[in-house]
Amino acid sequence: MTIRTKILIRVYLAFGLILLFAATVIVQLYRIQFVQGKKWKALSSSLLTQYKTVEAARGNIFSSDMSLLATSVPEYELHMDMLAGGIADDRVFDQKVDSLATELSNLFGDKSAREYERKLRDARKAGDRYELIRRKVSFQQLKKVREFPIFNLGKIKGGLIVVEQNRRILPFHTLAARTIGYKNENVKNAVGLEGAYAGYINGESGKRLMQRIAGGAWMPVNNGEEEIEAKDGADIISTIDVNYQDVAEDALKKQLIKTQADHGCVVLMEVATGEIKAISNFTKTKSGEYREVYNYAISEAAEPGSTFKLATYMTAFEHNKIDTNTMVDANKGKYKIPNGPDITDAELGRGVMTAKQAFEESSNVAAARFIYDNYINTPSQFIDQIYSYHLNEKLGLQIQGEGTPVIKTPKSRTWNKYYTLPEMAYGYEIKMTPLQMLAFYNSVANDGKMIAPIFVKEIRRLGNTIEQFKARTISDKICSATTLKKVKSLLEGVVTEGTGKNIIKNSLYTVAGKTGTAQIANRDSGYGAKKTYQASFCGYFPANHPKYAMIVVINHPTVGSYLAALVAGPVFREIADRVYSSDMDINQTKPLMYVNNVKAPLVKRGNWQAINTVSNKLGVKVGTPSNKEMEVEPDSVINNADGVKPKKLKVPTVKGMGLSDALYVLGNAGYKVEAHGSGTVFRQMVNNEHVGSKVIIELQ
Repeated sequence: MTIRTKILIRVYLAFGLILLFAATVIVQLYRIQFVQGKKWKALSSSLLTQYKTVEAARGNIFSSDMSLLATSVPEYELHMDMLAGGIADDRVFDQKVDSLATELSNLFGDKSAREYERKLRDARKAGDRYELIRRKVSFQQLKKVREFPIFNLGKIKGGLIVVEQNRRILPFHTLAARTIGYKNENVKNAVGLEGAYAGYINGESGKRLMQRIAGGAWMPVNNGEEEIEAKDGADIISTIDVNYQDVAEDALKKQLIKTQADHGCVVLMEVATGEIKAISNFTKTKSGEYREVYNYAISEAAEPGSTFKLATYMTAFEHNKIDTNTMVDANKGKYKIPNGPDITDAELGRGVMTAKQAFEESSNVAAARFIYDNYINTPSQFIDQIYSYHLNEKLGLQIQGEGTPVIKTPKSRTWNKYYTLPEMAYGYEIKMTPLQMLAFYNSVANDGKMIAPIFVKEIRRLGNTIEQFKARTISDKICSATTLKKVKSLLEGVVTEGTGKNIIKNSLYTVAGKTGTAQIANRDSGYGAKKTYQASFCGYFPANHPKYAMIVVINHPTVGSYLAALVAGPVFREIADRVYSSDMDINQTKPLMYVNNVKAPLVKRGNWQAINTVSNKLGVKVGTPSNKEMEVEPDSVINNADGVKPKKLKVPTVKGMGLSDALYVLGNAGYKVEAHGSGTVFRQMVNNEHVGSKVIIELQ
């Protein structure tokens, strides 16, 4: 064998070995890719792990009386690991899967037992490690599921994987829903209290180790347990009173339906504390229903109309331009501004009157003439005073979305030197939100102290207070004491003598406030042919010792009148009546008087121990009737057996008593009683004067 042959043999051998190795590699690649592909893909995927965020349970929101307004309830998502330790043996799975399917079907009722069994067997065949069983499972349902066949083998062997989630619910449903707010997963910031105090309510998120399995799904490594536990959110104590809130919503919605208005709002505020006790906003939807869609009270800055006249007259009083008895000619309710438009009153025919009467009757002409005559050459003097009331500033609310007030100045682009100032006098050419106007009126009720309204008064964690909130003082005194006294008399006069007389005035308590009817400009045509109105009433009660301030605004009423007294007034009256009747702390300066001006009610003789117990509990003194009132002659006496009419007797009279007291009085006097009818005693008869005789009483 030559050297050349030896070399060729070695080359061929080496080449053959290389081909064999290459063929082996190709075969193995084919085997891995196509024969064992699923196995290796699952294995490679299972090696990918990440820490995923676990949201904490959000804190609760409570009303002022600790009624639950919003809370988070646990909700669970159930999965199953088909290759868990206890059911890795096919025998165990096959023996119990039908029983498990039956239990799941009976509990949830969404699938038949056969469908559940097919679903579980298919997942078992595919080797799923994270098969979804059911979403939105309650805690009570979860307790039952843990006892089902297979799942009762235990946390590891049973294959049950539980993922806890939290669902936000409102126990009072739509009550104050827009103020409470909500958190939308598709929106970065929540709205209402949910958004304003998200930093407290959200708590601190936890961490959970997850691994990616076949199909791209993520499964908890430790069967749903958190590696870093989430810290639940703090609780918010709001100022809302659920009873007043219910009253406010009911009264507003009824009037909106009656007038078929576009939308409306109402806000009830506690004068001294600035706490918002009720706030309601309703919008007419396309379906004709009224729902809380937008927070008009906080966000809608619009021309307020005549409610702004309080600021107008307050300014004129402060500068000593006018007094309450200053005379003005309303010119029959029509007046043309020099080089400007016509001004008209809602009711024509008024002539010369005092400033107080002009305010009470809400004369636009009078307000415009006062301001035009005194400030047309010095408009900044008027505007600067309005600015001193902080009406050009936001209130800095605890809830986001406050509208921006607009109070024009001579430097404003749209300022007109002829008519802007007199139109501002009766609430046009400016913009304010209902809550900003309410805060201004509240300052009058609060003896001149202006405070910013609050919606939240306390934050608690695990029952312990971590922060408290008080109303921020905007101004210690918005005007002089003399001016304050004058404007208070004007506001009270509106209800006793003016536009609110027939709607809001009542005999139980006093109210002070102002009506406001404003024509709303249309975006396209301005104050065109199609007129749209806004009716409002802003005030406080009881006027002699204010505890609550309230504003009602109804926009674009289409049925009946558009005048504020007839549209907004009834809502104010209904809410005020209900609040006054239910608030036992409202100061009543006059003692209660009873029939015939008797301070203490007279009580007929009866079970005095029971009467005293009741009267002491109520804190009411009862008058003791005289002996003459207690013991009088009966209406008639029944003749005795001899036909001789006995002498007149003095027996206890029980007229006007109920049956129980009548029996008690006559029984203690030694008489037997025969009663007829029901109700109170209107007649009584006796047969003779001896103890043990029968007294017949008739009731009706």
